Amino acid sequence: MVRLAVASSQARDRLLDAAIEHALDKGIIDLSLREIAAAIGTSHRMLIYHFGSREGLLVAVVREVERRERESLGTAPLSVADARRRWDHLADPSLRAQERLFFELYAHALLGRPGTEGFLSEAVDGWITPVRALLIGAGIDEEDAEGLARLGLAVTRGLLLDLLATGDLAGTTRAFDLFTQLLDLASGHDISQE
Repeated sequence: MVRLAVASSQARDRLLDAAIEHALDKGIIDLSLREIAAAIGTSHRMLIYHFGSREGLLVAVVREVERRERESLGTAPLSVADARRRWDHLADPSLRAQERLFFELYAHALLGRPGTEGFLSEAVDGWITPVRALLIGAGIDEEDAEGLARLGLAVTRGLLLDLLATGDLAGTTRAFDLFTQLLDLASGHDISQE
């Protein structure tokens, strides 16, 4: 019985990795479950078996991509230069499909669509906690770190949505730079020197 569960888990992981690769390379937002299955070399029945539905697969893709992004934060105290590098990474045109998928699923979760359960809390708390810890490591007061982490998440996502809507990389990057300057002022601690 354990061997069957491990094999099923490994098969799910392989399918998820293939779906992520396809999503990041070519996008999957506009594809049906059958089209996704064909693109990654499996059947739609296998995707339903492992993920429950198209939304379940898409949520699994976004969750894993988000988990990898959070993992890439590391554990060193956060600086303005780190935040800017993170913004430059997120604003890269190669990530547009990933970001559109994230916002599509966010909207689906807000509407309570099946397969998106738990997505909203993960999409917020999953980032607040590690960013808060990094800010505390940079010398920000614990109480302020919570609010600043939430503000940073909201600003970054808002600017990403703006970037997707307008394509204005220069304008959104300038806005992000202004935000980090305000963050320095509001924190009472010059994290740009960290």
